[in-house]
Amino acid sequence: MPRIRVLVVDDSAFMRKIITNILAESPDIEVIGKARNGQEAIEKVTDLKPDVVTMDLEMPGLDGLHALGYIMSECPTPVIMLSGAESNQADVTMTAFQYGAVDFILKPSGNISLDMAKIKDEIVKKVKAASSVQVRKLGFIEEEKKSDIVEVKSLKEKNDSAKKSIFHKIIVIGSSTGGPRALQQVIPLLPSNLHAPVLVVQHMPPGFTKSLADRLNSISSIKVREAEDGDILQSGTVYIAPGDFHMIIKQQKINGDLKDVIALTKGVKVQGVRPSIDVLLNSVAPIFGQNSLGVILTGMGSDGTDGIRKLKLAGGKVMAEEESTCVVYGMPRSVIEQKLADYILPIGKIAENITQIT
Repeated sequence: MPRIRVLVVDDSAFMRKIITNILAESPDIEVIGKARNGQEAIEKVTDLKPDVVTMDLEMPGLDGLHALGYIMSECPTPVIMLSGAESNQADVTMTAFQYGAVDFILKPSGNISLDMAKIKDEIVKKVKAASSVQVRKLGFIEEEKKSDIVEVKSLKEKNDSAKKSIFHKIIVIGSSTGGPRALQQVIPLLPSNLHAPVLVVQHMPPGFTKSLADRLNSISSIKVREAEDGDILQSGTVYIAPGDFHMIIKQQKINGDLKDVIALTKGVKVQGVRPSIDVLLNSVAPIFGQNSLGVILTGMGSDGTDGIRKLKLAGGKVMAEEESTCVVYGMPRSVIEQKLADYILPIGKIAENITQIT
C-alpha cells in the first residue's frame, strides 16, 4: 500500500523539522516537501500533488487561511490547519473549516512549540484520517445570516393542558473530524421553538468550542451557547460541551422542583477524548429513555457507539449521517454496522428530520 504523501507548511524552520520528524516515524507516511509560507505552499501543492497538507495559520506574506482558500478552489487537497492557543486563532480556525479545512491541530504551547512530541499521536492519526477524505465534500460553506425558519407547530399546542414549560424530548449530537462543517449544516436549520434541548459534543480543545458556539449562534434561529456547569436545560437551546470537559446530565431539586441540569466534569478521557459522546449519552439514556434522540455525525473512531447502544436499550431513537456526505465515515459507520441506527440520512436532511421527530 502506498505511503501517505504529506506537504508540511510552517514559517518556522524548527516547526517544519519537528513536524517532519514526527510524521517520518510512521511507516505509512512520507513527507515529500516543506514550505515556509502560503505562496510556497500553493506552488508545491500544484507541483507535488500531496495527499495531505499540514498548514500553519499564522505566516508572513500569504498566511495559512488565504493559502487554504486558494488550494481548495484551484487544486483541492485535504488540509489540516495548525493553530496556536490564542483566542483570535480560535475564530480564524472556525473560518478555516468554512474554507474547506479537514481538521486542525492545536500546538501545545503556542506558534513555536518545543513540546510537539506531546501530540505526536494526534498528528499522525489526523494525517491518516485526512488522507481518506474525499475533497469534493469540502467545498466552501456559504454562511447565511439568521433566516426565517418555519416554526414548529404541533397538535399539543392546541391543547391548553400542553402549554407548559416542560419538555419531554432531548437531542444529543456527536461529531468529530469534519464536525464543525456538519454542524453548520444542521444547527442553523433548527427552529427557535424546537420542543427539546439539543446537547452537542464536538471533539475540540478548550477555547475553540466557545468560538464554534458563537459562530453557530450568529447564523442560527435557535439559541446556541457553550454549556456551563449548572445550566438548567431549556427547550429551543443548543448546548455545546466545552473543550476538555465531559458534559453529563443529572437531575436535582431546585426550589422544590426536579430539574435536568448540566454538569461538567474532568473525568478520565474516554477513547482518548474529553469531551466524550459516550459519557454524555450514558447520562442521558436512564433519564430520558424513549424520549431521547441520538445523532452521530462525521468523525473518525467510534466514540458514541457504546452510548448509542445504551440509548437504544432505553427505548431512544438513533440517527446517523450517511456515508455519502461524511467527511470521515468512522463514527457513523460504527453505529450503522452494529445495526443501531433507525435513520441513515445525508447531512442536508438531518435538521428536517430532527424537527419532525421532535
